[in-house]
Amino acid sequence: MDSGRQVFMVDLLERYAAKGRGVITCMAAGNDVIVLGTSKGWVIRHDFGVGDSSEIDLSVGRPGEQSIHRVFVDPGGSHCLAVIVGSGGADTFYTHAKWTKPRVLSKLKGLVVNAVAWNRQQITEASTKEVILGTDNGQLHEIAVDEKDKKEKYIKFLFELSELPEDFMGLQMETASVLSGTRYYVMAVTPTRLYSFTGTGSLEALFASYLDRAVHFMELPGEVPHSELHFFIKQRRAIHFAWLSGAGIYNGGLNFGSQNSSPNGDENFVENKALLDYSKLSESAEVVKPSSMAVSEFHFLLLIGNRVKVVNRISEQIIEELQFDQASESVSRGIIGLCSDATAGLFYAYDQNSIFQVSVNDEGRDMWKVYLDMKEYAAALANCRDALQRDQVYLVQAEAAFASKDYLRAASFFAKINYILSFEEITLKFISISEQDALRTFLLRKLDSLAKDDKCQITMISTWATELYLDKINRLLLEDDTAVDNRSSEYQSIIKEFRAFLGDCKDVLDEATTMRLLESYGRVEELVYFASLREQYEIVVHYYIQQGEAKKALEVLQKPAVPIDLQYKFAPDLIMLDAYETVESWMATNNLNPRKLIPAMMRYSSEPHAKNETHEVIKYLEFCVHRLHNEDPGVHNLLLSLYAKQEDDSTLLRFLQCKFGKGQENGPEFFYDPKYALRLCLKEKRMRACVHIYSMMSMHEEAVALALQVDPELAMAEADKVEDDEDLRKKLWLMVAKHVIEQEKGAKRENIRKAIAFLKETDGLLKIEDILPFFPDFALIDDFKEAICSSLEDYNKQIELLKEEMNDATHGADNIRNDINALAQRYAVIDRDGECGVCRRKILTVGREYQMAQGYSSIGPLAPFYVFPCGHAFHAQCLIAHVTRCTNEAQAESILDLQKQLTLLGGEARKDSNGSVTEDSITSMAPADKLRSQLDDAIASECPFCGDLMIREISLPFILPEEAQQVMSWEVKPHNLGNQRSLSLPV
Repeated sequence: MDSGRQVFMVDLLERYAAKGRGVITCMAAGNDVIVLGTSKGWVIRHDFGVGDSSEIDLSVGRPGEQSIHRVFVDPGGSHCLAVIVGSGGADTFYTHAKWTKPRVLSKLKGLVVNAVAWNRQQITEASTKEVILGTDNGQLHEIAVDEKDKKEKYIKFLFELSELPEDFMGLQMETASVLSGTRYYVMAVTPTRLYSFTGTGSLEALFASYLDRAVHFMELPGEVPHSELHFFIKQRRAIHFAWLSGAGIYNGGLNFGSQNSSPNGDENFVENKALLDYSKLSESAEVVKPSSMAVSEFHFLLLIGNRVKVVNRISEQIIEELQFDQASESVSRGIIGLCSDATAGLFYAYDQNSIFQVSVNDEGRDMWKVYLDMKEYAAALANCRDALQRDQVYLVQAEAAFASKDYLRAASFFAKINYILSFEEITLKFISISEQDALRTFLLRKLDSLAKDDKCQITMISTWATELYLDKINRLLLEDDTAVDNRSSEYQSIIKEFRAFLGDCKDVLDEATTMRLLESYGRVEELVYFASLREQYEIVVHYYIQQGEAKKALEVLQKPAVPIDLQYKFAPDLIMLDAYETVESWMATNNLNPRKLIPAMMRYSSEPHAKNETHEVIKYLEFCVHRLHNEDPGVHNLLLSLYAKQEDDSTLLRFLQCKFGKGQENGPEFFYDPKYALRLCLKEKRMRACVHIYSMMSMHEEAVALALQVDPELAMAEADKVEDDEDLRKKLWLMVAKHVIEQEKGAKRENIRKAIAFLKETDGLLKIEDILPFFPDFALIDDFKEAICSSLEDYNKQIELLKEEMNDATHGADNIRNDINALAQRYAVIDRDGECGVCRRKILTVGREYQMAQGYSSIGPLAPFYVFPCGHAFHAQCLIAHVTRCTNEAQAESILDLQKQLTLLGGEARKDSNGSVTEDSITSMAPADKLRSQLDDAIASECPFCGDLMIREISLPFILPEEAQQVMSWEVKPHNLGNQRSLSLPV
């Protein structure tokens, strides 16, 4: 222990605590409250929390001398029990902190209470709940007191020792909540025995159960001045106990949740039992037993004589001796006893007059050393306060393991040391004894303990560990050649471990250095594994291709993180290795550009293939063209070239006839190069395909010429495709006819009949005179008699049809002339009261405003007007104004311009006339008539009330945008009511 700092300190708390009421005989403490009993029957209560004290005389009314035998106070300092003994016998009193007068417990009269057990879990300031009292005749009683009742609720007898009646000297109780309710744990001591009781329900039921079963006890014979039982309380829960017995201090841990049962059926809640022999408390042979005891977390405070020896509970060594500054009159009697205040964490010693406080100063600070000396390393680590202390524990463990040649375990402990040994010192330890495995273990454990910020050190250690792994693997291979095939061998285990290490350290290992290491040791599989971890997929794929494992290589390439360029790079090798899997992978991969795969596909296509073998490239190209709707000319050209090389040209023809661009606006119907296709088909002698390509390129003459070499029917079909050029169509059919006639080798009459039959197939396009030149000059006219006569009859029918059409045209012209003459004589009758449709004035009115000279002929004094077949009539001026208002702006401007020109021409005509019409005036009127005609067409082509003009007005709003200002002027605005005055009218 560190002797520089004392753990326990003694201070004089109160010199004359008895206040002249006799001498102190007993004492108890709880929650900064101290209760003293004196030799004159007084109970003195000191509340140091509030700085108050009170005195109660329990000897009132009792004859003779009275002395307080025992006082007990609960952990909260509210409830107090006091036992007074005198010539009249013994009485037990209860008092509360708020009471001024105690209550005698009459049912306990004559019984000397030596021990009390409080229910720490449930006791409150207002109620004691269950309290157990132990008496000097071996009986246990239960009482409960509520402060508000001013008396006890009940006093029950619980239990009595029958086998060995002894005084109960100490009592402790603990409770725990279980499924069946509350479980009680009770410990009681007599001078020679420690009893334990446990059960659920109530205290009464608990002790009643021991009528049928044996009581569990521990017997330690021997004499002791005072048998005491103490629980150490931490956070209101008992942690361990100690019994001051005649044989020694019997102590142990308490586990109230334990389910272990003792042989006699009781639940055993005591763990790690130990007995501290009194012989360890003195250097001499004479054994001195303590007269009183107190228990802290790690120590026993033992009162021996006038001194308190502090003994470590774990090491059983005396660490300190406490001395007390007693008054001269108290020295003879010495220190009477010790007591503890579990709530405040303080201890007290007292003599006849004074109270001494014993305070604790961090008693656990050196417990790690205690546990370390006892080689209880886990407990030592649990009690360490800083990293240096932990390092010392790890160092002791590591040195012990190293000394016992348990190097792997030593490595684990060395790796936890951060300060007291350097990294180099530890590694040299293992290097000096050639323990590579232990060194590797140390490095791995060290990696686990390093912070993420130590990147440089992590990388160096990881690289060193990698090399140690590789060295270990090589050594195992040298030792056992069959290790590779033996699945359960150490070699396989270390390989698995090494791969896991690479996976964990992939981000901290230097990529280039690690790959060089793996390569130098020949660990290709691990190199590939590490490359895949570092996403160096090119190395991985290359390795799988070398191994012939195309499927694995393709699986790597299909990973989302793999660059698409690797697909193109390895495509030639993969398609040659496994065409089926490669093409399936291509079809399953999105965003693949087939154009970049053309070199790989051409390489595959250049190799010979069996007739019944599925051509994988054709399958993929068909997938691109038909499913992906690929429009790349290179892809289409390649597919066409592969079709052209097949024996059966049906697929080639279907491909050529398929319109891939159908549905695209202004797009091509096909995407292959027709010139390349034609060249290829000519080379491969695919004539039908060539015919189709010629036709598609509008080279119909070449198509028919080539088709005639293959099949005349095909030539006819090609000739018939031309529809918009009659001359070309006829020319193509003549080519077919010439070929048909020249190819016939039969009798002349038979040839002529076939030629005549051919003419019928042309649907009248060719006549007999068209094909006659193709026959030899010496052919007899008789052979064509029927055909010629038929042709002449057709010509006659056509002549007759033309005559009929000419007569119909002549009659039509006469009718038109008659209609024109009739139009000149048309007139309309106007009622003299007829009104203008616009101004609603009479049409036949006379007024100066309508006598205008705007190019119109004057009708006497009447204004010019228009009359429509529907009966509506309008003044010319009104009609012009109405139409310009209702039509669009451009049309309105045109009408007004025509009106202006007519006005100007009319004015000039009046100046020249002077009442007579001259030749010049007649010639000047000609443009006016033209303008008037244009104006009539613009305004009077239809009635404005019955024609399109009125229909268009339906969609116009009632209020036009330019009329918005006028509309706003009609809005009704509210008057300012605030400015109005109210007048009161008399009633």
